[in-house]
Amino acid sequence: MTKHFCSGWLTLMLAVAAAMPAAAQTFAAPDDGSALTVVHNTWTSGAAVPTAVAFPAVAVLKGQIYVVGGGTTFGGGPVSDTQIYNPSTNTWSAGVPFPTTVVYAVAAVANGILYVIGGSTDGSTWSNAVWAYNPSTKKWSSKSAMPTARASSAATVANNIIYVVGGCDGSNCTNRLDTVESYNPATNSWTEEAPLLFAKSNFSIGVIKTTIPPATTIVAAGGYTSAGDTGDNEGYNPSSNAWTALAFDPTHRDCTCGGSIGSHVYVAGGYDGGVGADMTLMESFTLSTNKWKTLAPLPNATVGPGSAVYQGRFYCLGGATSFQGNAVGYVQIYQP
Repeated sequence: MTKHFCSGWLTLMLAVAAAMPAAAQTFAAPDDGSALTVVHNTWTSGAAVPTAVAFPAVAVLKGQIYVVGGGTTFGGGPVSDTQIYNPSTNTWSAGVPFPTTVVYAVAAVANGILYVIGGSTDGSTWSNAVWAYNPSTKKWSSKSAMPTARASSAATVANNIIYVVGGCDGSNCTNRLDTVESYNPATNSWTEEAPLLFAKSNFSIGVIKTTIPPATTIVAAGGYTSAGDTGDNEGYNPSSNAWTALAFDPTHRDCTCGGSIGSHVYVAGGYDGGVGADMTLMESFTLSTNKWKTLAPLPNATVGPGSAVYQGRFYCLGGATSFQGNAVGYVQIYQP
C-alpha cells in the first residue's frame, strides 16, 4: 500500500489577537515604532528555508520559528537540522542539531522550552521519544516517553499542558489513531485523555479562547482516516475532557498548514486524495458561528508544510511540491 502520512504540524499555534477586518490599516511597527500598512487577507513570501524539508516539527520559541528535522522528499530523507527563522529580519540561522534524524514529529513550546515529540527517525518506524530544547543552555535533553509511539499527529498547548492528538502507526503508518495524550512539563508525566470522535492523522489544529465556557477549545480540522480524506472537524474542552462535533470543512483534505489566530482556525494547502489534487485553497473556521469561509489562496501549492503563528501572522514553511514530490523551501506568510 502506498504510504500516506504527514507531519502533525506542528505544531504550536499560539492564540493571539482577533483577526482584523479585510481592509488596509496603519499600525505602529513592533520593532522601531515606525508606521506600516497592513493589507489584510493577503500572502507574502519570506526568505526560503535553507534546507528544503517536508513534514518538519515547527514551533515558535522566543520570537523565532524553529523548524526541526523533516524530510528532503515527501516520503523520506529525514534530517537532524534545526533551522531557525527570524520573522523580524526575514533571515535564517542554524540551531543546535536535533539528537537524531526525525520526520513526521510534532513540536510545541511550553514555559519557554521547545518540545519535539514522536515521529520517525527513518521514515518507516514510529517513535514515542520526547526531546526538550532549553534555549538558555542550548542543549537537548530526553524526557518521559509518550505512551503511544506514533507519527503524523498534531500538537498544541492549552493551560501550559501539551496535547498530542491523533496520528498513525502500524505498517506504512496505515493505522489511524483516535488517541489523545497530554504532557505536563512541570511533572514530566503523561495522561491519557478522551479520544477523538474519528481516528485520523495529517490534520490541522488550533486553540481558540473565549470569554464564555468552555474558555478554551482545541479544534482539530480535516485530516486522513481509514476511509480517506475527511472534512471532520472537532472541538475539545480540556476542562470537561470531551470532544464535540463541529461543522465539517467543505473541502476534504489532509497534509495541510494550519493554526489559530484569535477566534479563527486557518487551514491552507494540503492534498485532496479524492481528486488527486495538491491545493492552494485557504479557509478559516470561526467557532462562535460554527462556519467556514474561503480566503485568499496560497501563492504556491504545498503538501506537508510546517505551520506557525507569530504576532498575528500565519506561516506555512516548506512542504513538498506534490503528493510524493520533492521538498520545497517556500516560506508563505498570511496576514489575516
